[in-house]
Amino acid sequence: MIILGLNAYHGDSSACIVVDGKLIAAVEEERFTRVKHWAGLPVQAIHYCLKETGVGIEDVDHIAINRNPKANFLKKALFAFSKRPSLDVVAGRLRNAARVNDVREELVQGLRINGSGIRAKIHNVEHHIAHLASSFLVSPFEEAVVVSVDGFGDFVGSMWGMGEGNSLKVRDRIFFPHSLGLFYLAFTQYLGFMKYGDEYKVMGLAAYGEPEFMKDMKEIVRLANGHASLKNGNMFELNLDYFIHHSDGVTMTWNDGEPKMGPVFSEKLVKFLGPVRKKDGEINKRHKNIAASLQRMYEEAFFHILNHVYKETGCPNLALSGGCAMNSLANGKIFQHTPFQEVFIQPAAGDAGGAIGAAFYIWNHILGKPRSFVLEKPYLGPGFSDKEIAEELGARSKELEAENCHIEKINDEVELCRRTAEYIAEGKVVGWFQGRMEWGARALGNRSIVCDPRRRDMKDILNLKIKRRESFRPFAPSIQLEYTGEYFETDYPDPFMLKVYKIRPEKRDAIPAVTHVDGSGRLQTVRSEDNPRYWQLIEEFRKISGVPVLLNTSFNENEPIVCKPEEALNCFLRTKMDLLVLGNFCITRQEDFRNKN
Repeated sequence: MIILGLNAYHGDSSACIVVDGKLIAAVEEERFTRVKHWAGLPVQAIHYCLKETGVGIEDVDHIAINRNPKANFLKKALFAFSKRPSLDVVAGRLRNAARVNDVREELVQGLRINGSGIRAKIHNVEHHIAHLASSFLVSPFEEAVVVSVDGFGDFVGSMWGMGEGNSLKVRDRIFFPHSLGLFYLAFTQYLGFMKYGDEYKVMGLAAYGEPEFMKDMKEIVRLANGHASLKNGNMFELNLDYFIHHSDGVTMTWNDGEPKMGPVFSEKLVKFLGPVRKKDGEINKRHKNIAASLQRMYEEAFFHILNHVYKETGCPNLALSGGCAMNSLANGKIFQHTPFQEVFIQPAAGDAGGAIGAAFYIWNHILGKPRSFVLEKPYLGPGFSDKEIAEELGARSKELEAENCHIEKINDEVELCRRTAEYIAEGKVVGWFQGRMEWGARALGNRSIVCDPRRRDMKDILNLKIKRRESFRPFAPSIQLEYTGEYFETDYPDPFMLKVYKIRPEKRDAIPAVTHVDGSGRLQTVRSEDNPRYWQLIEEFRKISGVPVLLNTSFNENEPIVCKPEEALNCFLRTKMDLLVLGNFCITRQEDFRNKN
């Protein structure tokens, strides 16, 4: 049985395909369109998933989309009557709902096929149920608490319940307009970061400040006293005087697929905390302290939710999802601030991950099929053979010659990794393009730029040569799993780079390029069985340096992570990268890679 899962008409559009309960392929549409957080129908992602599986759309039995416009209809209607949002807001929501409801026709037009070519049954899965399913149903747990924390979808901001076997049981919902995701978005905008998905920048900035505005934050986010309910029956509520999303709506537009969010904070917030930082304006101490206070308030509310659901269930396993599950700072403190003993977060925890959640919800929960798949490896996107890479290099041979590039093919994996590690140890910047592309927002060793973490100046070198991004944003360490406890205070695997742990004080000087200002690092643990070649590269670097860690950042330059060899070459040629390793091919500038011993 073949199930196509979709996240469509929202940021981070994506597709996946599940065959007889196994996830075969999953990819975000942005990797093909080259527009970050692309919104709309993920046509190219669908084509890839079908091609990778060797089937056509006519072979698909079920199509699952992680939106259900009919969900929570009564709540929506009551809200509309009581708050009376503008006609433009209502019309926009109705148009979006109509596209979701007419997904069969949208697919016919988008895929340019005859309507009779789609025989699949189409399912609409409530947004947060898809989130819950996206984590639990591909987790190693037979039983777990399931929690989704997000902006909002299908009129819900958060949801929790229990996952048992192949089924999910929702225990509670926190309805719009109360949302920790919208709280974080409001302050992200207030701090001058206006692009869709900029919240991660504020997380990086928070480490530079002190939470001096906590008294103010507690006026904006109110937590239930103990576990007693607030007047709306929630574990928390927003003071809506400081927001406009409940009155003016959350406007989301996209131009050529690029999503943009309208403002969600009110003028009262400006009067309360002072002037808004202008886009690209100076970042001062006040901004840093607001970011630190925002993060602290989010964490208090987040742990309040988690401790409540643990008290209700007593279950030690947690499957976490939703856009806020990308808050790696909070995720890294779950063991410290809650009783949970095991945590699973899949690599595309945000809306893109709703595609796999919707698909597995149909397979396991609706169709009642037993679970047989655990998402241990994120390498679910397009891959390219050495033959395909050689063809691309041949087609661009004159361009590469003009740039004085040298090309060598090394078929021995250990030798390839050894010589690349030598380059890294010399302080060179290396583009590492291998195997199938990662699923999710993080580069995890197949579409990565890798560097020496021992160099204090490597952060500046990377920003000068490649990334050209804000100086306060940290770079991440990839570490061999077996050395995690030696370098980090929390010895717990995180293969998907979704948790921040404190680096042991005695190791911070050994890896300063990946040690954030507060002594932390957003690590990726690497097992040899998950990614043998990347593990071997780190191993060869360890043999040279004594350090089982590499600096790992995404292979891109202010764009989506590269997908194809062509895009990797483009990034290499327009930046000052020193070495590009495409499969078994090594491309260098000036210095001949063959002379390295």
